[in-house]
Amino acid sequence: MFPFTAPVRDFRFVLEELLEHRSLDLPGFEETSPDLVEAVLEEAAKLAGEVWAPLNASGDRQGCVRREDGGVSLPDGFAEAYQAYVEGGWNGIGVSQALGGQGLPEVVASSVQEMLHGANMALGLCPMLTAGAIEALAHHGSDALKEIYLPKLVEGSWTGTMNLTEPQAGSDLSKVRTRAVPEDDHYRLFGQKIFITWGEHDASENIIHLVLARKPDAPEGNKGISLFLVPKFLVNEDGSLGERNDVTCASIEHKLGIHGSPTCTLSFGENGGAIGYLVGEEGRGLNHMFTMMNEARHKVGVQGIGVAERACQHAYAYALDRVQGKARGNEATISEHLDVRRMLLSMRARTDALRALALYCAAQLDMARHAADGAEREAAQARVEVLIPVVKAFSTDQAVDIASLGVQVHGGMGFIEETGAAQLLRDARIAPIYEGTNGIQALDLAGRKLSRDAGAALVGLIDEVEATASELRGHSELTALGESLAAGAADLKAAMAIVLEQGRDPERGADAIQAYATPFLSLAGHVLCAWQMGRAALKASAALADGKVEPFYQAKLAAADYALRQWLPVGRANRSVIEAGMASLADFDVSAI
Repeated sequence: MFPFTAPVRDFRFVLEELLEHRSLDLPGFEETSPDLVEAVLEEAAKLAGEVWAPLNASGDRQGCVRREDGGVSLPDGFAEAYQAYVEGGWNGIGVSQALGGQGLPEVVASSVQEMLHGANMALGLCPMLTAGAIEALAHHGSDALKEIYLPKLVEGSWTGTMNLTEPQAGSDLSKVRTRAVPEDDHYRLFGQKIFITWGEHDASENIIHLVLARKPDAPEGNKGISLFLVPKFLVNEDGSLGERNDVTCASIEHKLGIHGSPTCTLSFGENGGAIGYLVGEEGRGLNHMFTMMNEARHKVGVQGIGVAERACQHAYAYALDRVQGKARGNEATISEHLDVRRMLLSMRARTDALRALALYCAAQLDMARHAADGAEREAAQARVEVLIPVVKAFSTDQAVDIASLGVQVHGGMGFIEETGAAQLLRDARIAPIYEGTNGIQALDLAGRKLSRDAGAALVGLIDEVEATASELRGHSELTALGESLAAGAADLKAAMAIVLEQGRDPERGADAIQAYATPFLSLAGHVLCAWQMGRAALKASAALADGKVEPFYQAKLAAADYALRQWLPVGRANRSVIEAGMASLADFDVSAI
């Protein structure tokens, strides 16, 4: 596998030029300077490239092993690499200083997370889940729970998990059957959870499980579910670790990819009950867990972009090295062949576009949390809620396709495990599935998010897309990009009107949302990503006009041209899919095939 180099130059372009470091102007970030941000990016790149990335292939080959004592052994070097991350203070960079973190903006924390996932997705999953646990506990935990558990979670010496799925439940969490029996000031939990990422391992002192369960007298359905904190080791009054709690790893899953990440089946209460503590209000466990899940969904999108970046680098390195065929009469590397160049430019343009959109979303998260004006916070939060399902679903779908193109660039060698291209495709394939499958994200966008405000938040984004299209059309060299972007914005508006109108139908509205959700999210993703690349083209063109003759800006213009004039038209076809209606889906007899 070729070395991985975090794309610091592109992160700087997005943060400094596209986003203009506006997160640094928000209250709470007064001591955070552009120079500090640059230093953080450079140091994170070293950790990603020099410590985490070299373990990616070996971790995939070795995998995790469940020991006879119920513990799990990680691949060689993983525990040490995680400790290097903790000792560097990376786990708390995006956590507020009030909770013991460094209090850097979300745009910076997301940039660092993308680097780490590009370096080693399997290892990156551990702190990603811990970040979600911190968010849920900070919002909903009692003062006592926060005092005991948050400092160690923020520090990273304890890690966190999310326990939702059960064998009979899947995505339908209303069917959760894990029981929580009250006892004094705590509960005893009994049940089983599956697909628990980093549910057992030997990289941290303790593991803090956030678990959905029901009290014995709880009603059926979602309203009967509560959220509980269940530590692997009980914590004594002085903060030291006590005896092992009654939660064990029954097995680890044998997966298509992310072999270095222990995905566990956890059993609670095989020997008297696992001691747990209520988080938040009884019966509001799903609401509280969604605090954690929304944090995780944005980061899953970022994770997909990290893998796409590594696949892109891998394909470029191979194409520049592999001599095959002739170009203009001479022996040439395959990078000289235009069909290979098409794949390489497609990979680069899409990865850059996805990164820009994910970091734009992160900047809106900064606004929603820190803006001084309440109306600004509210407007930013509305945008975040529209953007997160797009970032999660569209980025991860695209990451799979980008990694697949990476295999194709390698040709037959891509199908051979030793080159490393296949691992990136296998690893990327889980991201569209977990934290709510991408179909669920599409339903969230086309159903809940659009109906909540009749599409007002998305219309606000489309207005900005149209403004960028107008600016591009007024630029003598970028007019064609502006025409393409304007057409995409018109398609998205028209498709949104169909989804809103048919979604209101009292008889067929639910079916319409089901039928149109995925093509609608894909259309939104293409348009919003093209918008970011249109903005990038304007910035790159201005920089070149100012005499900044840098290959980076020339490459950015090429990527933007591809994104708006060759990739966006493919996405625009989703309008035709929606306009075709849902009759074929409604009438399809599955049993007849």
